[in-house]
Amino acid sequence: MISPVVRYSVLLMSTLLAACSDDADQQQGSRPPPEVAVMTIESQPVQNVIELPGRVEAVRTAEVRARVTGIVQRRLYEEGTEVEAGQELFHIDPRETQANLNSAQAALKSAQANAANATRNAERYEELVQRSAISRQDYDAAVAEARTARANVSQAQAAVESAELSLEYTRVTAPIDGVAGRADVTEGALVSAANATLMTRVEQNDPIYVNIAQSNSDLLALRAQFAAGQLVLPEDGKVEVRLVLENGAEYPHPGYIDFLAMTVDRSTGTVAARAQFPNPDRSLLPGQFVQARVLAGSRPEGILIPQRAVMMNNRGGSVMLVNDAGETESVQIVLGDMRGSNWVVRGGLEPGQRIIVDGWQGVRPGTEVRTRPFQREETPTQNAATTGEQN
Repeated sequence: MISPVVRYSVLLMSTLLAACSDDADQQQGSRPPPEVAVMTIESQPVQNVIELPGRVEAVRTAEVRARVTGIVQRRLYEEGTEVEAGQELFHIDPRETQANLNSAQAALKSAQANAANATRNAERYEELVQRSAISRQDYDAAVAEARTARANVSQAQAAVESAELSLEYTRVTAPIDGVAGRADVTEGALVSAANATLMTRVEQNDPIYVNIAQSNSDLLALRAQFAAGQLVLPEDGKVEVRLVLENGAEYPHPGYIDFLAMTVDRSTGTVAARAQFPNPDRSLLPGQFVQARVLAGSRPEGILIPQRAVMMNNRGGSVMLVNDAGETESVQIVLGDMRGSNWVVRGGLEPGQRIIVDGWQGVRPGTEVRTRPFQREETPTQNAATTGEQN
């Protein structure tokens, strides 16, 4: 049997617990709903930005190679400096080529003398054959000899021109304007015309190219959006590109797409594209890695929301809505890129919906809340959604 003392203790504890529960219910019922800051979604034109990795490439690259065999006597430029087309970069010992030229010129004079003698013989034979003093066969042989002599003159003249060209090649010049790189040969080095010895490179870096590649599936989706009117190109039809350098700084000069390949790379499934940029201060260097932001048209019905309103999870992003009954709902959204302190929303939200910007951390879906308009400072460069009047 339970003793009277134990029975009394149990009854007393039950009474106290019931009283505490009633007090808690009364306090909870009297507590006001939490207050949150909300904004009404409004659509507006938003630039469609696609971020792609890119590599910088010179507009023109010329490999300066030996076109004559000889010993390098001098390097006539400073490595890494600007050179002009036709400026002399190296001087190869010209003595051997000069000797070849002298020999060719002597051979030409000999051929010219032989041609002159053969021509006079043919002229004399013509008079003699008319008087039947010689046979027609002898005359024809004299004419043929004169023609052969003239052909030898032409051949010797070509040899002289070739020797003159070889002598000219001993003065190695820049084929284009640009920056001359490090010399691949030094004074005293033997360069070969047969092996086309590389001597240096000249690169033209202003303007300059940036090569990028986009997946074919993304490109097809873009074309479908343009066809459906979801994206609109600028009036001039130019696609602007901005660059972010490896240190996070934005390159100050915009560029424009000037080439799009008509084939898909079989190994990567991407389509190559190229943008051209001004490079007046030579801050972009060939081979440099950059991040390209391609402004692929604009979305007339775009949506921007503050970054602080987005909850990130393993499925992406979500926001907390306030419905017409004043209760909260969690909605999964599709995020695009960041614009300052705002997210571009690609899907999941519609104009007119109200999202919680501040205070969503303390509420759960289905919670009744009190709302106040979200206020923020607008800046001239901020591309943000407009905050409407909230209730």
